[in-house]
Amino acid sequence: MIGSQLGRGTSKRLRQTATMPKGVPFPYMNRRELFKAAPGLAAAMQLRGQAAAGGRLRAGLVAYSFRTQLEKRTMSYEALIRYVADLGLDGLDTTVYWFTDTSDQYLASLRRAAYKNAVSLYSIAARVNLCQATPALQSAEVENAKKWVDVAQKIGAAHLRVFGGAIPRGATQEQAIPWAVEVLKRAAEYAGSKGVFLGVEDDGGLSATAEPTVALIKQADSPWAGINLDIGNFPKDGYAQVAMCIPYAVNVHFKVKMTNENGVKENTDVDRVLGMFVKGGYRGYVSLEYEENDPEIGVPRVAADLLRGVRKVSA
Repeated sequence: MIGSQLGRGTSKRLRQTATMPKGVPFPYMNRRELFKAAPGLAAAMQLRGQAAAGGRLRAGLVAYSFRTQLEKRTMSYEALIRYVADLGLDGLDTTVYWFTDTSDQYLASLRRAAYKNAVSLYSIAARVNLCQATPALQSAEVENAKKWVDVAQKIGAAHLRVFGGAIPRGATQEQAIPWAVEVLKRAAEYAGSKGVFLGVEDDGGLSATAEPTVALIKQADSPWAGINLDIGNFPKDGYAQVAMCIPYAVNVHFKVKMTNENGVKENTDVDRVLGMFVKGGYRGYVSLEYEENDPEIGVPRVAADLLRGVRKVSA
């Protein structure tokens, strides 16, 4: 029945394929067919080259968006993973504050749930504060960072969010930066041995603005240290601050509002900020961290806008 439905041309091509020389890739094309296809192949290669020259961003969700539900245990991490998958997002940036525990069994269960839903648990966020004034405190914080690096590795995450930390009373920013650099450098050496990046978030204290945050990364001088760039945390001139940080970014938190030159919060221009990341050469996750009211209503709406924007600029 099937054979009778094949045209003569199709039957001829099947006979050619069956007797084609060894080493000839499938499907076999004779010279005449190749010349006919050449213009289309050239156009396809050109389009592929254009796409490769564009951005490569992936949209995700920061677990902190559902901090109230996670804290009250009205939502589990397994449920949140499924929710991320249902939104069509690629990854979940987890916050360890609401892990049930850090046992191997629990972390393996999260990794299993993520794999079964095709969601990447690409990052964890922990309370690691780099700025420590004494050698003893610095060593203790390095050990704290190592603990969370091991947790990140166990769930398959390649990024750990850390803080610059508060500047101690009576100290200056100039004094505090070397203290934080010492912790970051030593922690990054260990993190790199495990294949995990450390991302310093711009979130108050020593890393409140772009200048000292970039200084930390430059002075640590590690391929495993970068910035966890939260676009909505800068006290003023958000777009300019983001631009300064992009070359050092290893992870991005997207917020629905950013500050203008006067420090006033305004709605984020999605296309503008994503275009900045592409132009600046950033490749990686841009995850929504929703801090407004009613995430059940707001997250799906904003996630759809973010996903549209990311697909627009990505290969």
